[in-house]
Amino acid sequence: NPGTAVNSGFLDGLPTAEAKAAIIDWLEGKGVGKRRVQFKLRDWLFSRQRYWGEPFPIVWENGNHQAIPESELPLLQPELEDFKPTGDPRGPLIKAVDWIRYSETAQRETNTMPQWAGSCWYYLRYCDPKNTERFISRQAEAYWLGGNGQPGAVDLYVGGTEHAVLHLLYARFWHKVLFDLGYLSTPEPFQKLVNQGLILGEDGQKMSKSVGNVVNPDDVIREYGADSLRLYEMFMGPLEQVKPWSMKGVEGVSRFLARVWRVACEENQAGEWVLNSKITADPCADKALRRLVHQTIKKVTGDVADLSFNTAISQMMVLTNAFTGAATVPLAEFHQLLLCLNPFAPHVTEEIYARLRTAFPRLDDRQLCLQSWPQWDEAALVVDEIEIVIQVNGKLRDKITVATAATEDEIKAAALASGKVQEFTAAGTIAKVIVVPRKLVNIVVK
Repeated sequence: NPGTAVNSGFLDGLPTAEAKAAIIDWLEGKGVGKRRVQFKLRDWLFSRQRYWGEPFPIVWENGNHQAIPESELPLLQPELEDFKPTGDPRGPLIKAVDWIRYSETAQRETNTMPQWAGSCWYYLRYCDPKNTERFISRQAEAYWLGGNGQPGAVDLYVGGTEHAVLHLLYARFWHKVLFDLGYLSTPEPFQKLVNQGLILGEDGQKMSKSVGNVVNPDDVIREYGADSLRLYEMFMGPLEQVKPWSMKGVEGVSRFLARVWRVACEENQAGEWVLNSKITADPCADKALRRLVHQTIKKVTGDVADLSFNTAISQMMVLTNAFTGAATVPLAEFHQLLLCLNPFAPHVTEEIYARLRTAFPRLDDRQLCLQSWPQWDEAALVVDEIEIVIQVNGKLRDKITVATAATEDEIKAAALASGKVQEFTAAGTIAKVIVVPRKLVNIVVK
């Protein structure tokens, strides 16, 4: 609710927007003011005094500037062995004497453009990098950008919060100019923006060399490997949140990858890693394990689409623990875990798969990264069996698995047929059998 004007004389009762317009009309009528739109845009200084950067395609002649012919584009920097600053306000290009002399009476501009000159539209050029006629063809734009009635070109823009003020603003300005000139068909450059959270030092402060809390990724890779580094960065928490670094967290993720490795491999007496004897090519007979595999595929697929990488990794940890505790590891299901984990930890998963391929030549001979993403089976997600606790006089004596559709009489019969239960009922008389649906059976013995 924008509110209404009060205690304002003739403006009383007017909505704020109407009150603003009325008071401006009144001031103009009195001749003491006039209506004006105040823009917050400021001039953009678009020149730099340095060697790197795009040279301006401008020459100066008799104090006037003019563009060079289009046939001479693109204009590249001259080769210079020494491009250090000189103290001359015209920049390092002043050293390229022959290049500067455009003609007997004209000289080239020696300032260069800032990095924004390229970064504000690189996402367009990437779609059609070898086109010598246009920065992007209509066909390439139609294929790569926009579509489905969306006003934006790029599907997803991920960057730090500082990008929202600088690159995001400048790229949008650039894109809209090209759209207004008729060179693009989308009015906006990006369809969705996600700001990634800052990673702080272990002390909870922003990483800074002066503070001494900078984490060198080379050191982490040297000790734990590249997979552990990238996996931990995704496991730290939601992508958008600010998060402190923790070497203990890196160690935890490294241990998880070691568990995945040990599902596939085991050490022999010579200390060599060989294929784990638990892995079998037989179909998965464990319904609960197969259900967990397909639950994992479904969750990881959805979480990746939502950029919820931390919860996707958590689910894969749950599945890895299930494989670790299983009597046998079905090859097809373990292969699906490796496919899900591959984008997160490509090195270790490809190494494991290469070893599996040696033992099971019928596996897909392509690398995991080239194979299709796994699909979950809705039928496998259906829970058709449940575990029921059996108590005798309130004490746990056994657990049984029954069909979810089992009747009360069928559950009673299964409970009474349990050998463990019979050990505690044989010496007495069963007075009552109480069934709590989908939870437990309590047998009262006197």
